[in-house]
Amino acid sequence: MADMEVDFRQYELRCELRGHDDDVRGICVCDNAGIATSSRDRTVRFWTPDPSAKHNYTSSKILLGHTSFVGPLTWISPNDEFPEGGIVSGGMDTLVLVWNLSTGELVQTLRGHQLQVTGVVLDNEDIISSSVDCTLKRWRKGQAVESWEAHKSPVQAVIKLPSGELVSGSSDTTIKLWRGKTCSHTFVGHTDTVRSLAVMHGLGFLSASHDGSIRLWELTGEVLMEMVGHTSIVYSVDSHSSGLIISGSEDRSAKIWKDGICVQSIEHPGCVWDAKFLENGDIVTACSDGVVRLWTSNQDRVADKTELESYMSQLSQYKISRKRVGGLKLEELPGLDALQTPGTTDGQTKVVREGDSGVAYSWNLREHTWDKIGEVVDGPDDAVKSPILDGVQYDFVFDVDIGDGEPIRKLPYNRSDNPYDTADKWLLKENLPLSYRQQIVEFILQNAGQKSNPFDPSFRDPYTGASSYVPGGTSNVSGGPAKPNFKHIPKKGMLAFDGAQFDGIVKKITEFNSALLSDEDKKHICLSELEVLRLGAIIKVLKDTSHYHTSKFADVDIALLLKLLHSWPPTMIFPVIDILRMTVLHPDGAKVLQKHFKDDNDMLMETFRRVTGDNPLAPNLLTSIRLVTNLFKNSLYHSWLLKHRNEILDAFSNVNTSPNKNLQLAYSTMILNYAVLLIEKKDEEGQSHVLSAALEIAEQENLDVDSKFRALVAIGSLMLDGLVKRIALDFEVDKIAKEAKTSKDAKISEVGADIEMLVKQP
Repeated sequence: MADMEVDFRQYELRCELRGHDDDVRGICVCDNAGIATSSRDRTVRFWTPDPSAKHNYTSSKILLGHTSFVGPLTWISPNDEFPEGGIVSGGMDTLVLVWNLSTGELVQTLRGHQLQVTGVVLDNEDIISSSVDCTLKRWRKGQAVESWEAHKSPVQAVIKLPSGELVSGSSDTTIKLWRGKTCSHTFVGHTDTVRSLAVMHGLGFLSASHDGSIRLWELTGEVLMEMVGHTSIVYSVDSHSSGLIISGSEDRSAKIWKDGICVQSIEHPGCVWDAKFLENGDIVTACSDGVVRLWTSNQDRVADKTELESYMSQLSQYKISRKRVGGLKLEELPGLDALQTPGTTDGQTKVVREGDSGVAYSWNLREHTWDKIGEVVDGPDDAVKSPILDGVQYDFVFDVDIGDGEPIRKLPYNRSDNPYDTADKWLLKENLPLSYRQQIVEFILQNAGQKSNPFDPSFRDPYTGASSYVPGGTSNVSGGPAKPNFKHIPKKGMLAFDGAQFDGIVKKITEFNSALLSDEDKKHICLSELEVLRLGAIIKVLKDTSHYHTSKFADVDIALLLKLLHSWPPTMIFPVIDILRMTVLHPDGAKVLQKHFKDDNDMLMETFRRVTGDNPLAPNLLTSIRLVTNLFKNSLYHSWLLKHRNEILDAFSNVNTSPNKNLQLAYSTMILNYAVLLIEKKDEEGQSHVLSAALEIAEQENLDVDSKFRALVAIGSLMLDGLVKRIALDFEVDKIAKEAKTSKDAKISEVGADIEMLVKQP
């Protein structure tokens, strides 16, 4: 601690902890016992001091249980129940899991949230969790004892203050102070999502926001300090007893602040998702490259020269991989040997890589040689052009000095943008007077090297509804931006599984019936001869699709199928479910079946509960999901599908991680149909639920192409509708879109481009 009390000392790398296979998302400092980290790889790792390397840590436990990426973590100090302490984790899979570190075993699964869990914190022996479903929940001994809507938008963070109150931060840009379930104060000031909160002992609390700023608040609501310096989303913030503050950002840096001033910026080879202080003042960072890093200002703990050089090499390679020349990635440029190939036309240009630069050559047809033109110079590299909003790159990012002691602000601009629109949005976002508008427009035009634009009369002051006055402005103005041309969204109409191998179905039912007939204990549930004939008649009607408009079903036909679902063993019912799957596509069959849907005796929901219970069988899951999917084709079932949405999606959610390609496709098709229906019904809560499920699918690796495509179409269609676009952005949908765009499959790439266009739309 002594070295923290004197003047600030620069931090250097202490060690790297490698083991996660994907982005490290969260960090929890577990007193002196160790460090817990969470990841997109669905694991939580517990790291303990390495006795063989005193400055390093080693991975002592890997906690497996989440089915999607893991985010927030909190520490349970050792007690009678957890002799070596415990970990609480929250995930994209909507679960809160409790782990016993003595054994590394999962001891509690807390189910109740509808969407991603974003925060977990202890309140005495209770667990408090926050979620994108807009709620806070209190859990006691494995059960939810309280749940309340904390904000009208996703809750992104929750902390407990030393005084006992809870504080929540939300995508609605506000922060709320809670005494029990009562909000005692709302803190307003951020202009975008509040992503992270931390206690600042003796002063109040800190908040980090997508608006790029960090704020220190008193509990009265007064802002004691605003820290501006990050050039993109700030994902995390933490404080130390010395008064230092650490923040992590999309701009690939962890910044250390002292008295409101940034005293050091630590570059990383990727986004910094989280950053925390150890008790001794060292810092832990979580990076999108999958590596956990410790940093120290104590020279006795600094990594050796080889490790420091290795890290600098990682940084250098990362920058080269992102550097562009002439709009091209430097690492993708051909080497000098490309000049061995003759040009095809006089004046043809070719850019090749020479060292860390791109050099342009022109083909001289007469001399039959490549003439060197010179080095290709872009604007600043990506590190400088880092976006302000959601990872988007811009042609320019200007520093704007408002004066009056205000901090420097970052203003992003593309050459193709309307400068008036840019100025309007920026002033509103930065909470600056709209009277600055013309001054900002002129600043943009001058610094972008563009000529003066005519006045845009379409502008309306959002407060007064009036146009602003620009002396000498002309009235002619070009039309609005062209409507984007999407290739695959929005999805219209419902998909169905309308093919069936009826002969195979009949053969399997006959085989099962013979097995029951030969078992004295089960002989009473087998089909009678009359029922076998009736089953054959049902199949005949379903096969004859050309007469669907006139053929009919009797109540006894459907009653027979439902009887088999109810009485036959679970291992034998999948061919019966398959017959029902086809029956709901028959106009009269669907109508007759619907009569059997009663609240007190809903045979269909009872069947789904049976097949998704303990040790579910793949054939049952496959036929059941296909049956649900086909129900969407008939509007008779839409109210039923809406009513049971939560239970259906929860029941089949584990299919998401199945390696079975047929199951993947069935599940993603059901999700897409739900998206179409919920968009039609303008059901925002339902859309949020389905968006979360679709994003989970899109995150999966080794996914069938058609399954991924349908999940991406669902995401794009939901975003286009607009009700849940902001939630999608909070889920970093831009990264999913970018990954999809690089796919070798054309339709995946195209729908990725569709989603990216939506991300960039205001």
